[in-house]
Amino acid sequence: MRETGDLNNLYQSILRSSELKEYVIPYLEAVKAMPGDSVLKEQGFKRKQQILEVIGGTEENWADWKWQLKNRISDSNVLAEIFGLSDLERKRIERVSKVYRWAISPYYLSLVGEDYENSPIYRQAVPDIRELLPGGSLDPMNEALTSPAPCITRRYPDRLIINVSNQCAMYCRHCQRRRNIGEIDQHACLEDIAQAIDYVAANEEIRDVLITGGDALLLSSHVLKYILSELHQIPHVEIKRIGTRVPVTMPQRITTELCDIIRNYPPIFINTQFNHPLEITPEAKAACDRLVEAGVVLGNQAVLLRGINDQPDTMRKLGQELLKIRVRPYYIFHAKDVQGTRHFQTSITEGMDIIRSLRGHTSGMAIPTYIVNAPGGLGKIPLMPNYLLQSRKNKVVLRSWEGKIVELDNEPPDMS
Repeated sequence: MRETGDLNNLYQSILRSSELKEYVIPYLEAVKAMPGDSVLKEQGFKRKQQILEVIGGTEENWADWKWQLKNRISDSNVLAEIFGLSDLERKRIERVSKVYRWAISPYYLSLVGEDYENSPIYRQAVPDIRELLPGGSLDPMNEALTSPAPCITRRYPDRLIINVSNQCAMYCRHCQRRRNIGEIDQHACLEDIAQAIDYVAANEEIRDVLITGGDALLLSSHVLKYILSELHQIPHVEIKRIGTRVPVTMPQRITTELCDIIRNYPPIFINTQFNHPLEITPEAKAACDRLVEAGVVLGNQAVLLRGINDQPDTMRKLGQELLKIRVRPYYIFHAKDVQGTRHFQTSITEGMDIIRSLRGHTSGMAIPTYIVNAPGGLGKIPLMPNYLLQSRKNKVVLRSWEGKIVELDNEPPDMS
């Protein structure tokens, strides 16, 4: 028989379990209201067949990343045929395209559901007339003033960026480097890349190099192998990082050949950008699986975007789905004040509320760090809700994730 104390402990445990369950029920109900895998699969198949019919192509073409890249959709008439856009919608896209370039991989466009106007996929990919509103900066991070050598951006003591291309599988409407997109796709020339590598070699404090763009994985396999092999031979370079969105926008690029190259130059960290759970598809999972099997450590750098992922339930679901495909949520970036993207911006308070909604309510591994980039290239500033309410010489007062107040000693015990 249980002792009275044991029964009381059991009773208290059951009460606490019930209390915790009440916290998660609203989220579980919200998840049930989201479209299920079978619905998404059916919608995706129909949209894929529609796109193939409009632009011409086969299942074999669809699996070829070079075909995906060559057949990016950048014509409003094609978009109108796929979605049944009105003349006004088409003309607005054309008006924006005179100022800002756009292109969408067929794969990414296939993720747009029937209600295209409210689709977070459509909104990230298709020009919006609000991009022409005034305000913002083309280079809010002053990258042009932090480039001591060709292709280099350096803002920190021990790490830097090598920008290798302006090409992307899709030109995201919230892109921070839209000033670099231009009218044509252009990789950095080998001479400039060589000078960037020479700069790294000449500065022994650089231990971490990020290869990005544009999208670093849209380089040819030959050029990517050259860059990785050269950096791998520099003794003080401890890690290589690659910035890419192709696992999200064109997972066909993650080929066996590419993974064989990456496998030879460890350690390699790849940060990608899933912004919404709808982007986590079987194709994206397969691409991430191949990268993990090649020894890559995967992280995710989402951007907080109004109308895309600025709801707590969306961000919680995103983090949980990322862990299921072995991608660690790393950052949520507060949207930068980039010209033409202001309609995506949220308040910092909204970002903090999202982090507060995650802490304690989901796995710590599923909670990214909320980052605000200081204007002028002054670097990343992490923000989080204030759990330290008061600090005195011998005591600290803390607030738990439930809002409960806790007081702890602030001095180590006297062991003399």
